[in-house]
Amino acid sequence: MAVPARKTSKTKKRMRRGNIKLQVPNLSACPNCGELRMSHVVCPNCGFYDGRQVVKTNN
Repeated sequence: MAVPARKTSKTKKRMRRGNIKLQVPNLSACPNCGELRMSHVVCPNCGFYDGRQVVKTNN
């Protein structure tokens, strides 16, 4: 089993962990209603996706 030769310093450990963070979802405007929605997902406001209505909504 491989064992590190030296202890990982606090600086090296923190540099590595500095890239582990939460990501903000990519939001784009719906071309039909203008509501913000995630890319490649049906619009929760109007139910349109790729120019077609795929989900019936109450709006």
